[in-house]
Amino acid sequence: MNTLHFARFTVAYWCVLVAALLPIVCAGIAKYGMFNKPRREGGYDNHHPRQWLAGQTDWRARANAAQANSFEGLPFFIGAVVIAHQLGAAQTLLDILAFVYVLLRLLYIMMYVGGLPTARSAVWVAGLVVNVAILFAGYR
Repeated sequence: MNTLHFARFTVAYWCVLVAALLPIVCAGIAKYGMFNKPRREGGYDNHHPRQWLAGQTDWRARANAAQANSFEGLPFFIGAVVIAHQLGAAQTLLDILAFVYVLLRLLYIMMYVGGLPTARSAVWVAGLVVNVAILFAGYR
């Protein structure tokens, strides 16, 4: 009898999924409240979304920048989690670090949108440090 084997997602892998969705959340924040407003009055332009986003200011522009930064940081996080798993990192440690990374990214987005640049940068550095720790969690 052939049995099917289903991969069990670790907490760290679920964190990868959440981190991959964060840029979409940022885009939603940038576009918030503009879908019902006519384009001629500055409402969201789905025909030219990148141009529309590039023309935004204040918190909408910062949400769009947070989206770009979230995409930029994603490959390193995914790679670090996969490498740590392949190297046999202690699962509990890896799960905790990945969860902390996602929490830091959420805090980073809130600070970015809220216009807190110094605190945002400090949180970004903390996220980088955690990501490096993830990468080396399985190092022996």
